[in-house]
This record gives sequence, C-alpha cells and structure tokens, in this order.
Amino acid sequence: MKRLLYFLFAVLLISLPSFSWAQFLTVSAAASLTDAFKELGVKFEAAHPDVTVRFNFAASGVLLQQIRQGAPVDVFASADEPTVSRGIEAGVLDGSTRRDFAANALVLIVPAGQASSVKRLSDLSTPEVRRIAIGKIPTVPVGRYTQEALEGAKLWTPLEPKFVQADSVRQVLDYVARGEAEAGFVYRTDAVLMPNDVRIVEVVSGHTPVTYPVVTVSASREQATAKAFIDYLVSPPAQAILKRYGFSQS
Repeated sequence: MKRLLYFLFAVLLISLPSFSWAQFLTVSAAASLTDAFKELGVKFEAAHPDVTVRFNFAASGVLLQQIRQGAPVDVFASADEPTVSRGIEAGVLDGSTRRDFAANALVLIVPAGQASSVKRLSDLSTPEVRRIAIGKIPTVPVGRYTQEALEGAKLWTPLEPKFVQADSVRQVLDYVARGEAEAGFVYRTDAVLMPNDVRIVEVVSGHTPVTYPVVTVSASREQATAKAFIDYLVSPPAQAILKRYGFSQS
C-alpha cells in the first residue's frame, strides 16, 4: 500500500509542472475583428500549445470601459486610435507596447434584396430613405468615422433625424441586412461577409484613416504572452490572414 501511495505521489509531482505552465490569454477586440481574430487565435494556440486564447468582442469604447472597471484582460485591439490613447492616458494600457497592425475602409451599404434609390452619399437626403444605421458616437468608432465623413459633406445635421444608433458595427450590419434601415455605414470587411444581404454603394472618404492599434493591458499578469500575441499580429502569416478577411496593412 505504501509503495502505491509513493508511486501516486511521484506521478502527481511529475505532472504539476505541466499544470503550472497552462496559460489563458484574454483578448478584448473590436467587433469588426471577430472573424479574423477567431482564426488568428487558433493559429496562435497551435504555435503556443500551453496557451488558450479567450476573446471578448464588442465596440472599442465599451471594451475600454470594461478594462477601466477592472475586467481581467491581457490584450486590447481597437478599431481606432483615440480609444487606445485614452486608455494609455488613464494608465490602464501600456503605451510602450502599442502597434498598428491593420487598416480598413468605411463604406455605405444598402439592403441587397431591395430596390434602393441610394447610389451615392447625397442620396441619403431623399424622402425614400427614412432610417440610416450608424454606430453610437461615444463608444463605436465606426460612428465617429461616419460623423467625420458626413460633417465634411455637410450632411450630418440634415440627416441626423434619420439616424438609428447601434451598439456595434455588427449591429449596424444586421439592421441593414434585415431591411430595418434603408442604409448604413460599416467597414468594408463587415460588408463583404454578407454579400447576399447587403450591397456596398460607395467607399466613403473625408474621415480619419481607419487603423487598428493593439496594446497590452497594464494590469495583465501575462505580459510576455500578451506581447508575443502582438508580435504575431504584425508577422507575415498573421498579416496574410487579415488580408484574406479584407484588411489592409496600416
């Protein structure tokens, strides 16, 4: 009996190091990164067998609020620069690890299965367009890009009564895809995911370039792994995956 107990104890001691090396990496990322990051997470785990990547996808501003409130996050990837800058200024993000890893384009979309009078930005002023889906300005970067573009075109104030504000760029996409809005503003990478439901009318200009910065969270206990994930995002294999999903290099 004693020999059996010694044997079991020895097995336990041998197995302990493997448990101690198990790591979870929590990545909070902009909603527009959902599909690409799910694939990138699988590839990163394959190269780091002791790491499990957990994702939290939402609007960039919402994710920063969660981090500021103490959410246990290791890496933050935003769809805009100002959100990351606010986090760095607040001390919750480590500015020394900040990297830009992707870029995108703002597009105007309409439902694919319906006849639409919208051929260009100026057509949004016509009576046929009653609802225009946009991201919420305080928390959803695509909403701020939209505001910049429409203000530059002198259309923001005239169109404001038509706006239906969404909690994320994916919600904007859903509103238009379901025909609950006659038009909406999303990223090109989101629009191409639903070619049978939405149609791109115009690539919109007149706004700040859409770039994606990534940074480690200051309170992260997995700093080394978090930095390794950021390094992976800017590597050629990861960039090839992002390109396949429609992102361009920043």
